[in-house]
Amino acid sequence: MQKPEPCFLLSIIVFLCVFVLSVHSQNDDSSVMAILKKALNSKSDLQWNGSDICKWKYIQCNSGRVTAIHISSLNLQGSLPKELVQLSQLQTFQCNNNGLTGPVPYMPKSLQRLAINNNNFNSMPNDFFIGMTNLVDIRIDYNPFSQWNVPDSLQDCASLTSFSGMNASFVGKIPGFFGKDGPFQGLVYLALCFNYLEGELPGSFSGISLERLLVNGQQSMNKLNGTIAVLKNMTSLKQIWVHGNSFIGQIPDLSNHDQLSDVSLRDNQLTGVIPPSLTSLTSLTVVNLTNNYLQGSPPMFKDGVRVDNDMVNGNNRFCTKDIGKPCSPLVNTLLSAVEPLGYPKKLADSWKGNDPCPRGNDEWLGIVCSASPVNISVINFQHMGFSGNISPKFASLTSVTKLLFANNSLTGIIPSELTSMPLLKELDVSNNNLYGKVPSFRPEVVVKIDGNPNIGKDPPPASDSGDNSRGEVKKNTVGIIVGIVAGVVILLGLVAALFIKSRRKKLKHVSKVQIPNEIEVHPHHFEDGNAKKVSVAGGGIGSFSPSSSAQNGEAGNMVFSIQVLREVTDNFNERNILGRGGFGTVYKGELHDGTKIAVKRMESGIMGEGEKGLSEFKSEIAVLTKVRHRHLVALLGHCLDGNERLLVYEYMPQGPLSKHLFECKEDEGSKPLEWKRRLIIALDVARGVEYLHGLAQQIFIHRDLKPSNILLGDDMRAKVSDFGLVRLVPEGQASFETRLAGTFGYLAPEYAVTGRVTTKVDVYSYGVILMEMITGRKAIDNSQPEENVHLVTWFRRMLLNRDSFRKIIDPAIDVEEEALDSFRTVAELAGHCCAREPYQRPDMSNVVNVLAPLVEIWKPTDSSPADIYGLDLDMSLPQALHNWQALEGMSTINTSTSTTLRTGDYTQSSLPPAGGFANSFNSMDAR
Repeated sequence: MQKPEPCFLLSIIVFLCVFVLSVHSQNDDSSVMAILKKALNSKSDLQWNGSDICKWKYIQCNSGRVTAIHISSLNLQGSLPKELVQLSQLQTFQCNNNGLTGPVPYMPKSLQRLAINNNNFNSMPNDFFIGMTNLVDIRIDYNPFSQWNVPDSLQDCASLTSFSGMNASFVGKIPGFFGKDGPFQGLVYLALCFNYLEGELPGSFSGISLERLLVNGQQSMNKLNGTIAVLKNMTSLKQIWVHGNSFIGQIPDLSNHDQLSDVSLRDNQLTGVIPPSLTSLTSLTVVNLTNNYLQGSPPMFKDGVRVDNDMVNGNNRFCTKDIGKPCSPLVNTLLSAVEPLGYPKKLADSWKGNDPCPRGNDEWLGIVCSASPVNISVINFQHMGFSGNISPKFASLTSVTKLLFANNSLTGIIPSELTSMPLLKELDVSNNNLYGKVPSFRPEVVVKIDGNPNIGKDPPPASDSGDNSRGEVKKNTVGIIVGIVAGVVILLGLVAALFIKSRRKKLKHVSKVQIPNEIEVHPHHFEDGNAKKVSVAGGGIGSFSPSSSAQNGEAGNMVFSIQVLREVTDNFNERNILGRGGFGTVYKGELHDGTKIAVKRMESGIMGEGEKGLSEFKSEIAVLTKVRHRHLVALLGHCLDGNERLLVYEYMPQGPLSKHLFECKEDEGSKPLEWKRRLIIALDVARGVEYLHGLAQQIFIHRDLKPSNILLGDDMRAKVSDFGLVRLVPEGQASFETRLAGTFGYLAPEYAVTGRVTTKVDVYSYGVILMEMITGRKAIDNSQPEENVHLVTWFRRMLLNRDSFRKIIDPAIDVEEEALDSFRTVAELAGHCCAREPYQRPDMSNVVNVLAPLVEIWKPTDSSPADIYGLDLDMSLPQALHNWQALEGMSTINTSTSTTLRTGDYTQSSLPPAGGFANSFNSMDAR
């Protein structure tokens, strides 16, 4: 018998080894999937049955190994097990749009796509991305993480093309490693909106191939700031969203951006003339510029470009309100002269209108005019803090006798063109950083140049041009520095490696976490912006199970025990009742640490009617754990115990708006709301609803806006509440049909007739609220004559007759003559909001744009000690203290009764792909 060849035996051995390893890996995957199945609590059937995990729904395999897990939007609860890291062939993991809690565990290095957005994860390891070289797409948006920096470990993801970290609690600066010299040469999408980032856009962004940059709506005190000049060299951009920050300076030249279509720069502090390179962009379709300090002529964009409706009126400083109409020659000269100074904001704030020499008290800062003839005689920019160069364009102001630039930080030379000014008598440039020779002025001109150490000297060299020996010294010095730095880096690397190894070892051996008696609630939920410890009775992770004794949960969505809530409300004592609503009673409570809360207790009889009440309960939790805004009431937690359904909110001491509009009696010590306070409240509500309609990425429709669902804090700032009837708009649909729900008097006519809802349903309700705030009358008032019972009908009729206008104003308001214009503006806005056809109503962003300038009217125009310290007199005391501290080194629910129709349910659709936002210019704000 012939002996087998050695090569043949070797092949058999190799085959058997591969087979054994394959079977072992499959068994490992099966055990991991079994652990995952056990860790998830799903209200929907996952259909994960049988021993073959590759036949499970939502699972994809290759050669028996799990390569993809797609479990998005399945109403999953629970947490992700640490064993997921063992799925060594996993390439895609998507669990977005669920209610998963706890920390995000480590994932296998094979991962290419990660989507965990829109859950309730509370943390993610800073070293999560180490070794994740295959990751292409990362989405971690809308999770209540503890505040953290964008992790340095992200730099390992060299294949990254898309990173979406919106509302992910990021703090600090945008890392420079996203830039040109970083590892992400293929990055095209970067979304960091609604975080707590500060500082400037990194200079390393210059020249990168990024196509979509979304950094709008930072929630930190200082927000993103500095200039946006780096955008000039980001020529691959198709979409720029930087609105809702504190950017300054002028809009850069965008002439090389041949793909740019969507530009949102609104709600910043940008100044200067809008460059022709923006208006002439051939690919432009949407542009937002409202609420800056832009100057010059209002730009005329090409046909088909959607421009925010209030670009002209929304706080900008255009010389005229007529689109495309040029400014006066004198204004154009002044604007071109201050361009090298960077169009300073303090000038933009003062230079209003089309005449630098207006009559009255509207003098332009730094401009002194002669009486006869009327013309500019003095330019006085002393002690202004200006930087930049002196422009030769000042020479065009031939009537000027004095040019005063002393005590600034100006650089460059004194332009020789200034010597041609025929009436010039004095030029004062003392105490700056000017250089170069002083031009020869006429003998009678007084030229003051003291305090410029380099005046008369040549311009400083662009680079060091010393002798060869000096170069050698410099070269050697650099070499020494490089060596030292390299040594330090290697040492730090070793320390970091040891730290990571010890941490992973520690995590590996953690099998049980003890639940503390106190848990920390995210600072977002409190007015002072600080995290707090809240007492909770001990227990497991909460769920919606009717039998759950729910006692503990995540920050921002805690699960309180029924015992705790009974204790803090004195067993739901009647003296603690704040109000009664269509679905239950709201009680005041106080936790052991002194935190005041409002507890909404659903009526047990209603909850026993089946799934309808439970749907309302779950809807409010689902919405308020996904949307966070300073003008939406914050949900602190909930309790589900047998037939008991309770929601715990921040406490709003001043109660509902309805109390202040309709129940105010002066003999009880309470005064009716002044008009300016009503305007501020109206703007607060508009901003909250605007956020629901599109700024929260997903679109929510409230369906029950009314004064009893608008709550006021001690500072009388408003928040929208009662989200039990909120509906999530299905992706890609402008309208959809649902069961009728809401309150009579506030229902839009098309909704009442057809049951179809759009965001314009909320706009109609908001219009009714505006009418109530103007008139002091309720939406339906049966004490009125038959023809006047319905407020909207009566209001429309009165609005048509200008002679009757004063009759619609609430008699409790002291009407000042100068306020009549704002009454008319708001009355017309209310009429538009209540238009019969939905398409005739404005979007909520348009409403915000109309109201914001009216509220600005009552802001102080002169500097005061409060201004110096960066204080706003409308701030709460904790906010003011926070500002003071920075300089040196949530109020809540009360519900009142109303006749309400509540038969709505709540649905949720999949999150759009990264960047799949509505591109409507009406939904680009971040407040």
